[in-house]
This record gives sequence, C-alpha cells and structure tokens, in this order.
Amino acid sequence: MAPNVVAWVEWPDFEAPQGVTLLPPGQVGLSAAELGRITFFVPRFLGGPAAIEPATRMPNLAVLQLPTAGYDDALAFLRPGVTLCNARGVHDQSTAELAIALAISGRRGFRDFAEGQAAHEWRHQRRPALTDSAIAVVGQGSIGRTVVRMLSGFETAVTPFSRSGTEGARPVRTLPAVIGSFDVVILVVPLTEETTGLFGRDMLRRMKDGALLVNVARGAVVETDALVAELQAHRLSAALDVTDPEPLPADHPLWLAPNCIITPHVGGDTTAFEPRARQLVRDQLQRVLSDQPLVNVVRGG
Repeated sequence: MAPNVVAWVEWPDFEAPQGVTLLPPGQVGLSAAELGRITFFVPRFLGGPAAIEPATRMPNLAVLQLPTAGYDDALAFLRPGVTLCNARGVHDQSTAELAIALAISGRRGFRDFAEGQAAHEWRHQRRPALTDSAIAVVGQGSIGRTVVRMLSGFETAVTPFSRSGTEGARPVRTLPAVIGSFDVVILVVPLTEETTGLFGRDMLRRMKDGALLVNVARGAVVETDALVAELQAHRLSAALDVTDPEPLPADHPLWLAPNCIITPHVGGDTTAFEPRARQLVRDQLQRVLSDQPLVNVVRGG
C-alpha cells in the first residue's frame, strides 16, 4: 500500500508525482491542522532559519528536504524520526562558477576597475593573473569537485583538500604546513565544529603575502576580525560570497576593507537553481512513494 504523502513546497505550479497531496504554499504557518498533515517539507529557498522553523510544528513530518546544500541551519529544528536531506548537486554549477568568477575578479582587481568606472577614471594597472597560480580548493564535496573540474580549463596548479584526504585530495589537517605556498585559496567546506574558524588568525597569517582568499562556503569558516586586519594591512585579498555576520551590517568594516570583493550570498541563486531543485524534489517524492532510499540524506530518521 502506497504511503500517504502530504507535501509542502514553495512553488504553486509544482507538478508532484501522482499519489502526493500538495498543500497550498500560503497555508504553512497559518493552520495547525494543515501543519499536522505534512509528511514531506521543503522550506522556502533562502528563507533562513525562519523558513525551516515550521518543521517543529509538523508532528507527522517524515522528510525535511532542504533546497540548499548547506544544512547547518536545519539541525536546531530536527527532531528524532525526521530524515534530513540536502540539495547536493543542485547548486554545484552555479556556486562553482561564482567561485571561479570571484577568483578571477580578485586576482585581476575588478573592484578597483569598478570604482574607477564609477569615478570616471581610467585606472590602468598590471595585476596578477589566475594563469600560473597555485590554487588550493578546500572541500571536496560535489561543489568542490566541480570547482576543481572547472579550473582544469585554466593553466593553474590545483591542489584539492578534503577531510579524509582520499581520492587524490590532501587532508585538511595538513593545511597549516602548506598554506603559504598557494596564491589562491577557495573555501567550499560545510560549516561544522571542525570547520568553524578554520581560517582564523593563525591560518590567515600563514598565507602567502598577496594571496587571495575566496569563500563560497559559510561565513563562520573564516574569523572575520582576523581577515579584516589582514586586508587593512594590505597583505591579503578576499572575495567573499558569505560573511559572518550575515547579512553584513551597513557599518561593518569589511565593506570598506581594501582588496575585498563582496557578493550577497548569491552562489546558488541563479536561473539554474529552480529546474534542478524541482527535479530533485520530484525524484525524492517518487522515492517515498516507491519505498526506495532517499538521496542526499544528511541525518537518517
């Protein structure tokens, strides 16, 4: 007998597999009775913790399917019996292409050129190229591997790092000893107890003079105050899609730090997201209906 699957997704025109009951998006958070029916919940994309919180008021929830690759925000709302899945694979291309774009922009000085354009000034300057750079890609999940693959089209020396140090990657624990040999460091790790503050004062000080730090992971992987100090000393450059805190307050010194490019956490938010996210959700719902194992399981129910 097929399970009774009641789902909530944010897309009003979502085409669910036959056998799935969809609740209108506007009803979540408004009716305790409707919340009690939901067994499969996909929080609103980029809604933050507030979008995930209704899961705590869904007593029959079986699957919490995140639309994001990162899952740290969801852990506080997870109760026993609920399977947590992330959107591994959905954001790979978009986030990786932004990481490459930030690496090129940071090396070639796009911030200076943009400021010159705004001031109507022709600021010609010679800048370091991505070509011939030694690049560390820290994190070898699906996004990190996509970054490495994209960089294969450039004439660069790429060294991947992962927690386990398998499949051709070096262990992250070896970073302090070798970080000073890289021109560009790209962070693509999940936020965990091990990675929080991974790039603190000591690691940043070990980086090569003039090196570029690219962060498309989570803001808290980097100690913000320590990074601001390095930027203000004109020793390092940074290109950041994520910050700590986030959103970055208007008066935060990171905005005005030299040699720093900031994008407002847009790595996965492109036109490529929604078609891939919809397909993942459809596939997951079909797996539930067919009593098949879910993919992208972060925590089992």
